[in-house]
Amino acid sequence: QVQLVESGGGLVQAGGSLRLSCAASGRTWSTYVVGWFRQVPGKEREFVAAINRMWSGDNTHYADSVKGRFTISRDIAKNTVYLQMNTLKPEDTAVYYCAAANAPYGGSPRDFVRNNDYGYWGQGTQVTVSS
Repeated sequence: QVQLVESGGGLVQAGGSLRLSCAASGRTWSTYVVGWFRQVPGKEREFVAAINRMWSGDNTHYADSVKGRFTISRDIAKNTVYLQMNTLKPEDTAVYYCAAANAPYGGSPRDFVRNNDYGYWGQGTQVTVSS
């Protein structure tokens, strides 16, 4: 069992930056792909970014809408995955969720872009970007 706790959300002006954190507890998540998703009311939760298992290289994958502005990374020592969000836009406003998928046999983050690819979810953190 993996427990995920997000933090770092808040209110920021357009063009600003935020860094979200996803801390894992419960067991080591060395074989887990970790992703970030976001959801606005009335819409489906959408993929934002994913990072590969530990020691598989920092393979990452991004949604086109955030490519070049967001960066996903992981700190193995802190058991934490980050989402650095720069040049934020009002359309980035959403609840952001961290998710983990056990991938003991490997795979690319490109294979983990759907909600049901992931078995563990955090509670979400609100990001609001004002214009």
